[in-house]
Amino acid sequence: MKTLLWLLSAVLSLQNVTAQISMKESGPRTVKPTETLDMTCKVTGASLTDSTNMYCVEWVSQPEGKGLQWLGRICYDNNVAYSQFFQGRITLTRDTSRGEVYLKLTGVKPEESGKYYCARYTQYNRWIEDMCIN
Repeated sequence: MKTLLWLLSAVLSLQNVTAQISMKESGPRTVKPTETLDMTCKVTGASLTDSTNMYCVEWVSQPEGKGLQWLGRICYDNNVAYSQFFQGRITLTRDTSRGEVYLKLTGVKPEESGKYYCARYTQYNRWIEDMCIN
C-alpha cells in the first residue's frame, strides 16, 4: 500500500512539473514561396537537456487548407532528425543556455506556405511509440 501511494504521489508530482512547461514560437510563422523561414521556439519550465520532460522539440507545419506535416526534431542529446521532404533545406539548432530552439528552412515551396509550430516530445511519448512498434 505504501508503494502504491508513493507511486501515485510521484506521478501526480510529475504531472504538476510537466504542466508548467510552455513553448512559444516567434518569427513570421507564415512565409511566401522562395523565402527563407527563420523561427525561434522559446521553452520555459524545463531544460532542453532534460531527457524526461523535454526529450525532443518537434517542428511541424500546417500548409494552408491541409493537415499537419512533420519537419524534424532536435533532442535532449542534440541528436537531430529531419523529414526526407525537407532534407537539405532545413536546419535545427539550439541554445540550451537561452532555452531556445531554432528552425531555418530555405527555399520554401508554394505548397509549404502556411503556419509553423514547435511542440514537445516527451520520454512518455517515446515509451508509447516503442511499445506500439515492438
